[in-house]
Amino acid sequence: MKKTLYSIGILVWLAFFSACNMATPENYFDRVVLNANGFAYFGGEGAMRILSMPPAKLKEGSTTETVQMTRKEMVEMSITQMEQNLEKIKKLPDDNEAREMVQTSLRLYDIVLPAYKNEYREMAKLFDAGAPKEQIEALAQRIDEKYYKDYEQVFTKLTELGKVYAGKHDIKVNWGR
Repeated sequence: MKKTLYSIGILVWLAFFSACNMATPENYFDRVVLNANGFAYFGGEGAMRILSMPPAKLKEGSTTETVQMTRKEMVEMSITQMEQNLEKIKKLPDDNEAREMVQTSLRLYDIVLPAYKNEYREMAKLFDAGAPKEQIEALAQRIDEKYYKDYEQVFTKLTELGKVYAGKHDIKVNWGR
């Protein structure tokens, strides 16, 4: 009897685990399109706006006292989140219907992640060091010149593909319009 219950328990656990990892249309959409919303403030001006007002965090060892995050912490946290999201996308099974959307999303990460690892880290250092506003603005301009045109094209394409995919699979999305 114990062996039968043990076997049933394992089967239930495997069924649950399999169900959680199913590559449903919603999972594709969430990982591939919705996670790209984290890039909404990409570009020099967007970066300046976000980095100029860092959020508060709990002070280490405290449950109530807060301190302002450094810009370096903000950028590193964003990089970590992007890398985690990218890995989730790469683990999705190949799907003919979602392939172009997935490839477009991967292309977006190819643009955004290097910018964060290089220029955004540099901008965070400048902010944290209290660099002159003109120096920070010059870097923001370089970010735009280097990345923004490609970013905007790929982000727009991903959004368009996402709208078609969501419509086809009856995924309810508020596109902000």
